[in-house]
Amino acid sequence: MLSIAELTFQYPGESRRALDGITIDVPTRTTLAVVGPSGAGKTTLLHVVAGLLPLHAGDLRLDGESFGQKPPQARRIALVAQDDALFLNMSVRQNLRFALRRSERREERVTTAAAALHVEPHLDRHPPRLSGGERQRASIARALLSDPLALLLDEPLAHLDPSLRRSVRDEVLGVRERFAGPILYVTHDHVEAMSVGDVLAVMIDGRIEDVGVPQRVYDAPNSLAVARFLGERPMNLFEQGGAILGIRPERIRTAANGTLDGRVARRENTGADAYLDVETERGSLAVRVPATHEARAGDRIGLELPAESLRRFDPATGKALA
Repeated sequence: MLSIAELTFQYPGESRRALDGITIDVPTRTTLAVVGPSGAGKTTLLHVVAGLLPLHAGDLRLDGESFGQKPPQARRIALVAQDDALFLNMSVRQNLRFALRRSERREERVTTAAAALHVEPHLDRHPPRLSGGERQRASIARALLSDPLALLLDEPLAHLDPSLRRSVRDEVLGVRERFAGPILYVTHDHVEAMSVGDVLAVMIDGRIEDVGVPQRVYDAPNSLAVARFLGERPMNLFEQGGAILGIRPERIRTAANGTLDGRVARRENTGADAYLDVETERGSLAVRVPATHEARAGDRIGLELPAESLRRFDPATGKALA
């Protein structure tokens, strides 16, 4: 297990902490996906865990052993950066060999790792001649060859074309079959995070706002900050009865005789679905409907807000209410 307790880090000259008391556990055979906006501190978290940045306060443990004061090379933690960081003057084969100790540089280990990540056909090519997906897969293969006890992945799909993201994401999911240690995966994309993570943590302004099973965090966020961040469209929020109520756009139903009436101000087509921005007495509500739905801007429609899909928040603290 990778345990992070009360981790604090502040860049020189900055008034705000980049990491403010981060506490999370990543069990063995578990992928923890950390999602958050740019500037949330996600990469800083990985760099402190990997030893690229100093530990200012808190504790880091791997399988019960504290490692926060060890140099990076002694931690047995592999970090895969979003820019792949392969040596451009080396072939893929040479890059993979570089991860091995001299006594372990057996060709079969290189070819096995390359085959597992589907880069074996490119072993004798140099990184500039590879696609972004091929370079990222080679980086992951190199990381696994270093025999790490934990694996850190820093937005591995960030620089890939949309057409490549799914295939590389599938490769990342396949890593779990070959690597038993904890994986800490950071991204700004909530769909990606929910796809790869066994556990989802939402990080905002250097703090973990929520952590749990991905679907629970999405459906029932613990705070307004998470409700506003997570989702292709944020959770709809409106005041009622001294609380702030929230509901996801896809949970609102259209109905001819709905309990709430509104006018469609805008329609946004996304392919299989569409979003309707509906002006109601409770404010503007985003409603996700099938692409075949006939409502257009200017139409009046009825809405139903199922009670079981509503989430209540304290307006003073922003925390979820039971």
